[in-house]
Amino acid sequence: MNSIRSRLLLWQISALLVTALVVSALTYRLALKGFNELQDDGLEQIAHTVLRHDETPVPAPTGRTRPSPTPTYTTGGDPSVMEPEIPLVAPADDEPDEGRFVSQIWSAKGELIYASVLDDGPPLQPPGFHFVVWEGHTWRVYTLPRETRTVQVAVTRHDRNQGFSSLVVWLLLPMALLVVLLGVLIHEAVSRALRPLDQLRRDIGQREMAQLHAVSLEDLPDEVSPLAHTLNQLLERLDHLLAGQRQFLADAAHELNTPLAAIKLQAQLARRAQAGERQTALDDLDAGIERAIHLAAQLLQLARLEPDQREPTQEAVQLDSLVRQSVAAFSGAADARDTDLGIVQADAVTLVGDRVALRALLDNLLDNALRYTPPGARIDVSLRQDADAVLLEIADNGPGIAAQDRSRATERFVRLNQTEVTGSGLGLAIARETAALHGGTLQLDDTPGGGLTVRVRLPLSPPP
Repeated sequence: MNSIRSRLLLWQISALLVTALVVSALTYRLALKGFNELQDDGLEQIAHTVLRHDETPVPAPTGRTRPSPTPTYTTGGDPSVMEPEIPLVAPADDEPDEGRFVSQIWSAKGELIYASVLDDGPPLQPPGFHFVVWEGHTWRVYTLPRETRTVQVAVTRHDRNQGFSSLVVWLLLPMALLVVLLGVLIHEAVSRALRPLDQLRRDIGQREMAQLHAVSLEDLPDEVSPLAHTLNQLLERLDHLLAGQRQFLADAAHELNTPLAAIKLQAQLARRAQAGERQTALDDLDAGIERAIHLAAQLLQLARLEPDQREPTQEAVQLDSLVRQSVAAFSGAADARDTDLGIVQADAVTLVGDRVALRALLDNLLDNALRYTPPGARIDVSLRQDADAVLLEIADNGPGIAAQDRSRATERFVRLNQTEVTGSGLGLAIARETAALHGGTLQLDDTPGGGLTVRVRLPLSPPP
């Protein structure tokens, strides 16, 4: 049962029924006890009345006296416990006169001198209240002794039960009506309380993919409002993500169009070129293909950094070893441009992160430095460890980036100098997002003496 409405109704109505049963049982018990006490009080009052009016002895209707046998009785018993003892007197053929009190008057010697029924009634009992089995019936007996007379008044248990049974229906009927009324009210209250959830479900269910605006928080209960607020945050992130993906696809299509068109043109020129010019045309075609491959690789790297793609791999990475591998991979390109590429400082650093993403960060920063520095330049790489972070710096003595353009330089597909250098404008964007993926930051600054310094600060352990 996964329905909140069903669970609430089940628990509340079950609690109501259990409470009603317990209250009904207690009410029945207390009412029965009170009824029996009231009936006992009536027996006592009748006994006193008979004793006060016993001025002239009247012979017993049977014309005989009978010694009192020793009956079975319970003294001082709870009147609500109607448990008879084993009878000592065998049942008679004639049924006793039920439906009324039986009163008896006994002499001081234990002789029956008056009885209100022809078959005498129960035998004489000790003073007080007792349960007695006589003539096959259980009797409630009260005996009141005096100096010369003893009055005994009795009534059958059957007679008492009939009197109480007529009251039980009226006693429990209000409880039954209360249970029905409260059940209806509980059902209505639960339905009204869950109505905002139903409304929220309908609001979300009727939306199209493009309708990612926030859910209205007006008139929502306090328990539902946090859920709606969290849902609005999710919708906002989803809208931002979809907008970013649409922009990314548009930019990628635009950026890929240029190198692909250039490759097509260079292939046509190579086909038409004379034998002496064909090698130059093929070299240009190779350069165009290389540029397209590089752009596609960077687009793939950028796509992998999207927050909805995957969680970064968390493993121990020896970052100084990774820096040496990346510098060694670009040393050939640096030598071809007569560029001094080297490591100034490389502390032994191990951090928790994604090895592939960190290697892509290093490769893109070194590729950018080689692309945007003139031949004969100098590129210094340093890796230092602070107390709880790692500082990676790549400094060059190239033209640098003006302070007002540095914030734009880390955006996707932004190339500040499109005439002199061919590039995709993705290198710094990939480095920035990789640093953010590891809980770090990327900062652009001036190199003393001229040039650009890229500083990447990464925590040793990424935040959760």
